[in-house]
Amino acid sequence: MISRPPEGGVEERSYLEAWVITLGHALTHWYPATFYLLLPLIGKELGLSYSEIGTVLTVQYIAGALSNIPGGLVVDAIGRKGLLMALSLFWIGFPYLIMGFANAFWMLVVCTTLIGIGNNLWHPTAIPLLARRFPDRKGLVVAMHGMGGNVGDAVAPLAAGAMLVLFSWRQVVVMNVIPGIAMSALILFYLGRLNIENDTRQQGRDMKEALTDTLRGFGSLMMNKTLLLLSVSSAFRSMTQGSLLAFLPMFLGQQMGYSTVWVGACMFGLQAAGFLAAPIAGHLSDKVGRRSIMMSSMLMTGLTLLFMAIAGQSPVFVFFVAILGFFLFAIRAVLQAWVLDAAPKNMGGTAIGFLFAVQAVGGAIGPIVSGVLADIYGLTSVFYFLAGTIVVANMFVFLTPAGEGLKEQCT
Repeated sequence: MISRPPEGGVEERSYLEAWVITLGHALTHWYPATFYLLLPLIGKELGLSYSEIGTVLTVQYIAGALSNIPGGLVVDAIGRKGLLMALSLFWIGFPYLIMGFANAFWMLVVCTTLIGIGNNLWHPTAIPLLARRFPDRKGLVVAMHGMGGNVGDAVAPLAAGAMLVLFSWRQVVVMNVIPGIAMSALILFYLGRLNIENDTRQQGRDMKEALTDTLRGFGSLMMNKTLLLLSVSSAFRSMTQGSLLAFLPMFLGQQMGYSTVWVGACMFGLQAAGFLAAPIAGHLSDKVGRRSIMMSSMLMTGLTLLFMAIAGQSPVFVFFVAILGFFLFAIRAVLQAWVLDAAPKNMGGTAIGFLFAVQAVGGAIGPIVSGVLADIYGLTSVFYFLAGTIVVANMFVFLTPAGEGLKEQCT
């Protein structure tokens, strides 16, 4: 199926292009999701303490957070989207290959640092590319991209768990690199020639000049109310999501008495509901506007969290888990599309990089605060707290200007 050409004469390609990028996104989530399953085995073999295991993950998150904005600047300056996406996948997969031969803690830290950087090069590259190629269906294609991440998160642990029945973790790590290499080759072949945002802008200019212009545009981005408010709203949304993923399994296991199988099934239901919600919300946001979809989804998320806290340990709680996943994960792609609506086309990667950097801050703060509340008031208090965080996120959406002031200031 071929989408109609956008205004301005830039020819759009078939939706196969969007599906190739979506599949690549699934693999960027595949590797971290697999690593969570392998890390306890790695720690046991290498004799790592719990603190050292936690440090490995913390370093990965910090590297990712710090690399988002520079990654976005590089993406906007270079413009070779297909090449950068293939590089990102390779950058994620290759350290896992090296990890298969690791015999010391410092080697794990170096590998996870590289993984954190490579993984966060993907989003500032892929999301603006999809928005540029499908300007009239921006919300839908960004939602498709998000669905790929949900698939990677859900399927990878199942596949890795099955492989570990037959192979050691070192063998699994090495074999796990193969799909990433294959996907990198496919992206490089299918999308490697794309330079659609910069092919006119880069002519006759060197990299230093391109990067200087991008840095100048970044200064304007940082003064814009639309980007800042949406980023802060996203930070509170990430605070909600990160805390939920950390403490919902504990509540289901410790308070509800569910077995690990049923806890896993509930978490799968949360992701599955989000998988279904993403394209619906993305499509509707293209038709009726980003603000209305985001505010209604956040309102329903807050109400659902409140009902979960009230339901406590009753069976109705599990029903609300699926409802929560539907509305919570519906917001993500719509918010990203709104940021790109406001950003100038030549600064899309930087805008997405800034958005993800601010999100990382919220994602890091939420679990700590939730843990303190749980220690003092019990696990149920976490859901009241999360209902409050999503209300705050909605307030920032309400304050966000409806127009596209970012374009006016940066172009």
